[in-house]
Amino acid sequence: MAKAPTAKAGDHVERVIGTLNSGSAAARSRLAASWQRSWLKHGLDPGLGAAAPEVDGDRLRVGREELAEVLAVAAPKLDDLFAMIGHCGCGILLTDAKGLVIDARAGAADADVFRAWGLAPGADWSEAAQGTNGIGTSLAEERALTIHRDQHYLAQNIGMSCIDAPVFGPDGGLIAALDVSSARADQTEGFNRLIEAMVTRVAQAIEADLFRNAFPKHRIVLASGADPASAAFLAVDGDDVVVGATREARRRHGLEPTGLIRPRPVVDLLGREGGPTGLEGAERAAVIRALTRAGGNVSEAARALGLGRATLYRRMKRLGIDERG
Repeated sequence: MAKAPTAKAGDHVERVIGTLNSGSAAARSRLAASWQRSWLKHGLDPGLGAAAPEVDGDRLRVGREELAEVLAVAAPKLDDLFAMIGHCGCGILLTDAKGLVIDARAGAADADVFRAWGLAPGADWSEAAQGTNGIGTSLAEERALTIHRDQHYLAQNIGMSCIDAPVFGPDGGLIAALDVSSARADQTEGFNRLIEAMVTRVAQAIEADLFRNAFPKHRIVLASGADPASAAFLAVDGDDVVVGATREARRRHGLEPTGLIRPRPVVDLLGREGGPTGLEGAERAAVIRALTRAGGNVSEAARALGLGRATLYRRMKRLGIDERG
């Protein structure tokens, strides 16, 4: 089935070229900056009449294997989202961090249309492959966004609306994108804004479940001042030390943006106690906090506690604590 953009492709190409030739447009607009990337970094012609993205079966198989846990967590949420908006002619896609579609939902009446547009598992929707588009640009900029019709870079894609949100893993790294796409001519920008809010919430719910799965034996607490639906969570161990944090929690508390975090006492981040109880539990928690703040330096921890180094070593031995806390 051939694509049928509702706006004239030639007019769109002229608009894109005009923007590319503007020396200040990219600085004023994120959309223009993405168009500039599509042209300068990826070398894409906005008027290119290429076929829909081809399905790469090998990449799809590998992608599904690598994101098996993500797919397992996301599947029921994708089903729920599709049940709410699928009747509006929307399709739902989940991609990997490189823009490869690894799972999709579409109604029977719309399935052929989405396949013709390349909105199907195994298709590459990165900016490098398709220029400015919901999936690729959301991944490139690591933020939720909507690319509505002629905001796309390639003229062949200006008949669709794409609403996307990135998904971050338990280590804060980008792992996927959630997309809702539609080729309906009557889909308004106002309706897109409502869908964007839903897509963002579902992406955050996937992040939250992945984080809980990564820290099954830890207390999961809400970051300071966060909305419970925002996936801003901290993982706290039995000694009241924060050992993990979601992307949003890392941002709120100024923690390492990705990878392992340096352990911190939860009281240092949230300003409240909440760990072991009883005299021995309180003593253990105090020693753990001091060692954690000192990065495992026993001498520094002893000074903070007002103890001699030898005394702290004896207490550590009695409490079953090693130098790493």
